Amino acid sequence: MPAKMTLAIQVLRLVVGMLLFPMFLLNLLGLWRERCRKWFPSFMWRATRIYNKYTLRTKRELFSNLQEFSGPSGKLSLLEVGCGTGANFKFYPPGCRVTCVDPNPNFEKFLFKSVAENRHLQFERFVVAAGEDMSQVDEGSVDVVVCTLVLCSVQSQEKFLREVRRVLRPGGAYFFLEHVADERSTWNFFWQQVLDPAWNLLFAGCNITRESWKSLEQAGFSKLRLQHIQGTLPCPLLKPHIYGYAVK
Repeated sequence: MPAKMTLAIQVLRLVVGMLLFPMFLLNLLGLWRERCRKWFPSFMWRATRIYNKYTLRTKRELFSNLQEFSGPSGKLSLLEVGCGTGANFKFYPPGCRVTCVDPNPNFEKFLFKSVAENRHLQFERFVVAAGEDMSQVDEGSVDVVVCTLVLCSVQSQEKFLREVRRVLRPGGAYFFLEHVADERSTWNFFWQQVLDPAWNLLFAGCNITRESWKSLEQAGFSKLRLQHIQGTLPCPLLKPHIYGYAVK
């Protein structure tokens, strides 16, 4: 990136930081993150329903072949990491056995609302854990891992993807749908760079500048089917997406 562009990003970040000074001060004092954890599930309960409307066609396509990865029993064992409010439940096949993992325990009451609305599923348990350390889930124990809007907020994509591979059985698949950084030559990428620090604080550690496809390409899956798309979301910062699946 040209030096003048880099300088412009730093200056604009400073301006945004000054405008949102109280938020950054609370974070410096260690008070912001915990408050965010409490209100964020309520926000996501509404936001993911809106997101589903804009990504309905993509999600239907993405999850259309989940059943192909069912184990010998014929029942699909599915682990959703970063499950949030259970916004993906309606896309899963009938009889699917679902285990959910999320680091924020405040999602639980919203998650069980989604369980009640999706009686076609066999819900098993909710595990409070970070995606980088899912020790409560046995190695090779699930047919499918699903993550949507998760790689943007994990601390380490490499550790997370290693855990995904660990819990998958041989031949199992990891399904993903993620917003990512735009092409570096675009103005949208410029504004993603400017607003990323503030966005990260406002939305519970979400990053809008990650090139997550690179981590997926290097994760050691035997097969990777990945597509880049420009979504229809009204927020330009979130329009660049990747989706697909990877086979262990």
